[in-house]
Amino acid sequence: MNKKCYAIIGGGINGLAVARQLLLDYPDISVTVFEKEAAVAKHQSSHNSGVVHAGLYYEPGGLKARLCRRGVELVKNYCAENAIPYDECGKVVVALNEEELPRLEAIYNKALANQVPGVCLIGPDKLREIEPNCIGIRALHSPHTAIVSYGQIACRIALEIDERGGTIQLNSPVYRLIEQGNQVLVELESGETYAHSFDYVIACSGLQSDRLARQSGDKATPRIVPFFGQYYVIDEAFKMHVKGLIYPVPDPRFPFLGVHFTKRIDGQMTIGPNAFISLGRENYDGSGISLRDIAEFMAYPGFWKFALRNVSATIREMKTVLSESVFIREAAKYVPSLANVGVVPAVRGIRAQAMESDGSLVDDFVITQQGNITHIRNAPSPGATSSMAIAEYIVREVMSKP
Repeated sequence: MNKKCYAIIGGGINGLAVARQLLLDYPDISVTVFEKEAAVAKHQSSHNSGVVHAGLYYEPGGLKARLCRRGVELVKNYCAENAIPYDECGKVVVALNEEELPRLEAIYNKALANQVPGVCLIGPDKLREIEPNCIGIRALHSPHTAIVSYGQIACRIALEIDERGGTIQLNSPVYRLIEQGNQVLVELESGETYAHSFDYVIACSGLQSDRLARQSGDKATPRIVPFFGQYYVIDEAFKMHVKGLIYPVPDPRFPFLGVHFTKRIDGQMTIGPNAFISLGRENYDGSGISLRDIAEFMAYPGFWKFALRNVSATIREMKTVLSESVFIREAAKYVPSLANVGVVPAVRGIRAQAMESDGSLVDDFVITQQGNITHIRNAPSPGATSSMAIAEYIVREVMSKP
């Protein structure tokens, strides 16, 4: 009997997790991961906050809620088994005024529905016990929200794939997938077709997911519109002013969470991110632009509909992009003692945000199947937290069994 062959497109944490799950569940199959860079985890997997999200914000019953909660369990266990640092530093979502209280209550109710452990609403006295320098009239406390290095996790998974007999093809950018009968051909950007065909392919291509799907015959929407988020590390002398994670109450008028404090697994404290349109899907240092990427979102009607609905948010975020002092001032609303803290630029992430043609942002994970090809079309935050659960879901529920 011929060995079944599976290909994974993308060597980020989601693609690697899928490859690992296939090898765990079906050790006799052949698994090949195609990664365009010279090493794994060079994109979103190593350009993020490192937060292991507990499941506070997600609509109960949706894929995000379900896979986030399962993902936390899997990530925590994986870190313990592989001696990877994992810090349950905890998180507070802080209301500064009465107007924010109903929204805070709504988050609390979602967290309860999602069975987030230990979550509770607290007053200002308890808030000061948890975060002595934080101000607010009420807060939601999530004591088990944690931080990790997803890049470190991804690199360990890559080693495990090799140990289990899988193959990772580096420097192998994929242009499209071609179905021929019951087989799938992998065409590289060079124009060459990979040496042999595959029985099944799972595309986990992040910021390029819509392009690969479209070039492979899947539907054109949703489209990826990239938004960058800049983080800053605060002066070492002030890092203990914040103990864990301090977040604002999200405003439903705006599409993203807003500037917050995030402890890193290396012990440093960061402020960020803002959220603004990126002039390149992979412009991580902010120094270059991609005319192709700009032309693509400028020509997309959904982008303009989104922009017109979010003018005030655009102005707010632009101020934080243009001025470090404005950026710091936004965060210092929660920790006034850091109003004049010095900062240096840290990681810059780019969110692979799927957007519909009507300008709406796709909120839940989107995983589609096209013949013998599965595409992850949308997996923004908590995509890294959920990565191992996404892998379980694809391998055990979406795909046909080997």
